[in-house]
Amino acid sequence: MMLELDFSLDVPIYMQIRNQVVMGIADGRLTAGEKLPTIRALANETGINMMTAGKAYALLKQEGYIQADRRSGAVVCEGKKGAGLASEALRRNLKLLIAEAALSGLARQDFLELASQLYAEMGVEK
Repeated sequence: MMLELDFSLDVPIYMQIRNQVVMGIADGRLTAGEKLPTIRALANETGINMMTAGKAYALLKQEGYIQADRRSGAVVCEGKKGAGLASEALRRNLKLLIAEAALSGLARQDFLELASQLYAEMGVEK
């Protein structure tokens, strides 16, 4: 698993890992049942603390993107719980993005067109 971490961003490293794994699942780079590196291996590969890697995996597990246990390690889940339904967290995040877009002067139609374009670029036409 290739991750591109940017230590200069304001986004915490564990969240960068989480976001990249989610995007990898969405665009097909990571498939259901695929094994992820162990926490120790991820920490060594990226040069981060094991606690940071563990926090990213714990969040991914809590959100239903991966399954993890001590014996089999972490694997990408078959399907996310509540797939197709907008979770409360997703609704909050979208509301924030819409507010930021509106405040920056982006019109509703332009926002929708941009979202549609990004969906197509990621290959997640569902």
